[in-house]
Amino acid sequence: MDVPKDQISTLLDHGLSISAQFLGSFLVSSSSANAEANPHIKAENLVLLGDALLREKEYRRAMHMYKQALQYNRIIPKQTSASTRSSLSTSNRSSSPNSFNVSAVNENEVKFKIASCHSSLNENKAALLELEGIPSKARTLQMNLLMGKLYRNSRHSRAAIACYRECLRNCFYVMEAIIALAELGVTPKNIISLIPQTPNRGNRGSYDHLDSARWLQRYVEAQCCIASNDYKGGLELYAELLQQFPNNIHILLEMAKVEAIIGKNDEAIMNFEKARSVDPYILTYMDEYAMLLKMKSDYSKLGKLVHDLLNTDPTRPEVFVALSVMWERKDDKRALSYAEKSIQLDERHIPGYIMKGNLYLSMDRLEAAVIAFRGARELRADLRSYQGLRCLNPARALKLVGDVHASNPDGREKAKKFYESALRLEPGYLGAALALAELHVNEGRNGDAVSLLERYLKDWADDSLHIKLAQVFSATNMLEDALAHYQAALRINLQNEAAKKGLDRVEKQMKGVDPDALDEDEENELCEGRFPDIVQHGFLFASEFDGRPCAM
Repeated sequence: MDVPKDQISTLLDHGLSISAQFLGSFLVSSSSANAEANPHIKAENLVLLGDALLREKEYRRAMHMYKQALQYNRIIPKQTSASTRSSLSTSNRSSSPNSFNVSAVNENEVKFKIASCHSSLNENKAALLELEGIPSKARTLQMNLLMGKLYRNSRHSRAAIACYRECLRNCFYVMEAIIALAELGVTPKNIISLIPQTPNRGNRGSYDHLDSARWLQRYVEAQCCIASNDYKGGLELYAELLQQFPNNIHILLEMAKVEAIIGKNDEAIMNFEKARSVDPYILTYMDEYAMLLKMKSDYSKLGKLVHDLLNTDPTRPEVFVALSVMWERKDDKRALSYAEKSIQLDERHIPGYIMKGNLYLSMDRLEAAVIAFRGARELRADLRSYQGLRCLNPARALKLVGDVHASNPDGREKAKKFYESALRLEPGYLGAALALAELHVNEGRNGDAVSLLERYLKDWADDSLHIKLAQVFSATNMLEDALAHYQAALRINLQNEAAKKGLDRVEKQMKGVDPDALDEDEENELCEGRFPDIVQHGFLFASEFDGRPCAM
């Protein structure tokens, strides 16, 4: 008895994905859908079941069904293969196996669904791999938009720009693509050039097109102004658009966000409240609004806002940032966990990074604060990330940013600039000088390291300064200078273990002894530690000691 396939499509059209899932399990297991005789029908059934699972956000199961569907879809049915061979034997005309593929499954659409599942699971590389397997000419608007987002998340800006431009060529009203291109640094002129040509004059449609093109151009210009930190210009353009579209929620929220960034807090609160009066269930930028209410110490409104957000959708990153704001004055660690959760949900959610930075500042975890603010700045270089860094001692902030860059071999040149900037701000900042000297040594500029550090000897009686100089001198085989600085470090701090070990090493070198060779006591300890059962019976010849016996 056949399972009605069309009924699964009907259930999905009506949003009844659970019932479609149950019915789909009967469909794919039906004996009438023989996989060998009818692999394409089997493929179609698996896609329908995958669609039902996708609706229920069962991404792994959906991918499993889609991948099976692709495998079956590529099988040539046995019966068809036989008839193919027969027809070929009686005809000189060659035929491709694909000409016998009558499957209703669109492989490109299935690959897109697999990519969507990977994307929902934050598996960006796997998602891109699926999408890149679709020929560029076959990619739909949805496919190009998802590819643009994935490339952007992977920091492949050029590829992302190409995908977003392709979206606008297909439909200029893809607002996500306009915003993304502006944030990626594309000029207004280049974006506006993608607007389709004006229809011929003389018909009503041409005037509608012109009117639409005007406000779209203003919108593009506003987005590009904000992306380039021209906040004043952006606000003026938004105000112009708001006159044409009164109470437009999107424009009100964009204006409020910019006003919050530049410190126009009262105006920002007013526009956030206008937007909420039009749509009390709006979630976009509500975490920004929560931050402003906290700054105003309006905790009653803040509590009501968080309550409303939780009732609307407790899974959005904005809700977790708002929770972080609410808990900040009660429990730093709990507030921090909420901020981190917002970033887990959306790794490009800037308020989450700003909130993390502020919390780390309040906890005096300065290096972690710098990393958080830097994460926000890399996503969008607005004033708040710089304001967070300025809350630190400026020179120390620069030094910490330099430390972050120095940890990456490709970032050493940037680190050097940050350390030098810190020393220009505060010439006596020994921490920055030591970090810059270490960078010089790593880059093979030992002479630069010595000349830099020696400038600090007059003003600083610091054991770490002498140790760093000793290490540089030791690396360049200037042993007497190294010895003098290790001794100076120990006069300042007799308990400094690094100075003791360094001094011992230099003294051995000056005596012509290999400082890395083990002495007799160390050899005995090593033997007893490695071969306790053998050592107690006599002595042991070990190949790693060049055949020399361990003394007993």
